[in-house]
Amino acid sequence: MALLQIAEPGQSSAPHEHRIAIGIDLGTTHSLVATVLSGKAKVLNDQQGRVLLPSIVHYSNQNIELGDDAKPFLTTDPKNTIVSVKRFMGRSKADIKFQHPYTLVGEDNQMPAFDTAQGHKTPVEISAEILKQLKDRAEASLNNPVNGAVITVPAYFDEAQRQATRDAAQLAGLNVLRLLNEPTAAAVAYGLDQDTNLATDRNYVIYDLGGGTFDVSILRFSQGVFEVLATGGHTALGGDDLDRLILKWAKKQLNIETLDDSEYAHAIVAARKAKEALSDQDSVEFSMASQSITLDRPTFESVIQVALDKTISVCKRVLRDAKLELDDIQNVVLVGGSTRSYAVQQAVRQVFNQEPLCTINPDEVVAIGASITANQLIGNSKDGSLLLDVTPLSLGIETMGGLVERLISRNTAIPVARRQEFTTYQDGQTAMLIHVVQGERDLVEHCRSLGRFVLRGIPPMVAGQARIEVTYQVDADGLLAVSARETTSNVSAHIDIKPSYGLSDADMERLLLDGYKFASEDKDLRHLQETKVEAQRELEALEQALKVDAHLLATAQLEALEKARADLQAQLKTDDIKVIEQAVEQLKVHSDAFAAERMNQHIDDALKGTKLDDWSNSH
Repeated sequence: MALLQIAEPGQSSAPHEHRIAIGIDLGTTHSLVATVLSGKAKVLNDQQGRVLLPSIVHYSNQNIELGDDAKPFLTTDPKNTIVSVKRFMGRSKADIKFQHPYTLVGEDNQMPAFDTAQGHKTPVEISAEILKQLKDRAEASLNNPVNGAVITVPAYFDEAQRQATRDAAQLAGLNVLRLLNEPTAAAVAYGLDQDTNLATDRNYVIYDLGGGTFDVSILRFSQGVFEVLATGGHTALGGDDLDRLILKWAKKQLNIETLDDSEYAHAIVAARKAKEALSDQDSVEFSMASQSITLDRPTFESVIQVALDKTISVCKRVLRDAKLELDDIQNVVLVGGSTRSYAVQQAVRQVFNQEPLCTINPDEVVAIGASITANQLIGNSKDGSLLLDVTPLSLGIETMGGLVERLISRNTAIPVARRQEFTTYQDGQTAMLIHVVQGERDLVEHCRSLGRFVLRGIPPMVAGQARIEVTYQVDADGLLAVSARETTSNVSAHIDIKPSYGLSDADMERLLLDGYKFASEDKDLRHLQETKVEAQRELEALEQALKVDAHLLATAQLEALEKARADLQAQLKTDDIKVIEQAVEQLKVHSDAFAAERMNQHIDDALKGTKLDDWSNSH
């Protein structure tokens, strides 16, 4: 006898209304896909029952092998076997400084391509192969086409890296519902937002150490809103780096200078296995270049301490950003396969003085959270809290003097739009260059340029009269669009920020750390530049006034004014703020007197030919 599904009136949904949505964790070392079935999130496996798809693609002359099928080629054909492609996404060739066995082609300032047996393959194309495999797995498992997908990215992925991920998904034939930060996905998976009995706000730390990236986020759940208070991380720090540290230590112990590509491929696999084995064993032996060495737990801890210290440093910085103390944190959630390591768990336990949450498989938790979000976004579920991610770095515009005017500050909840009015600097100006920058410093030269475009067709006006409205919009995926409009004529221009490469790990870390390190220096530099710009504006206005009304001054007055003006022009070539301010004040003594003479003259001109009765009768 067949069972019937019975629901209360108005609570059932027609079968055709249920749309298939999936969540994908596109990882550095492993990727996986999940969906929500009968109200529960489930990770989907392949025909062999495997849920993890190794993020490996092998290109031979005829075929493309993926995942476990590509694994054997890591040691036999490393040049054509691409692993950890996520680390190449949205990067320029010059940004890629870590060791790898591949031949990269392309210009230094462009995203490179891998030279393979099937020709040049970009990181976007390779990632698309992985995503397509996961899409096919989902459709085969669910026996239905996929209508939409949520794909997770590290919270610290910049504009270019996010755009590259979206491009890869579209190339794989996926309808991207949203790019979701991995820490946010993990919090959703744990249901940290589902305890409706809590009267007070709760703060959570998501510590995500994956194969190639590290993220830490502080999330607050308050009155149904799930908000990311602060986020930080490192786009090139993960399990791969722990493997490399082990390899570096072993080479030094065994007096091995260099390894060829085949030896390196074998050694990195051996180092990874040794790291994993130490979670259950006190010591392990592994081989490299026909030599063997024993690695025990204390040595392993000391070898990877430099990487762990980096993660802890980021955690402390993010706590400061969120303006929280350790006592304000209710739970710490561990995410990413690298958090299986006892050394990582111990480090987190010591810093936060509490036992971290790791009840959900750390390899699966991100995909599970992504599938829950996808189920909500596709319209299958009306439940769930509002998710507010944040921008990882400040977004601004270049103003006169090479200064940065921030429109969207770091850690602002997204999606977000900000508008601000600017004006022209010169008389008759008909065009304006809009330069979009990213970073925490006050000078453009210390920030990262994201793009430029020109607003043309501005009606010629006196300097300062035009009104240019600039709008920055960051969507839910963290992608930026910038537009500019002159309000009187309504002429406009815009740009979608799609750089050909992204911030390197060094750039990302530098932009944030420099923002702290040089805060005081930047404040002084900004004050200096603003003073110079304002002084230059005064000099230009004075020059225009002298062309018209210099005859109002006596010879001695004019000479004193010219001397003060020349002195200020000379001081503007220096960087001594006090001297410049003194020169400005000295000029004001003479320019204010000149301004008074001009005002009196113009009042006299206006009153000529009128009678006192004309004014009294007007009231």
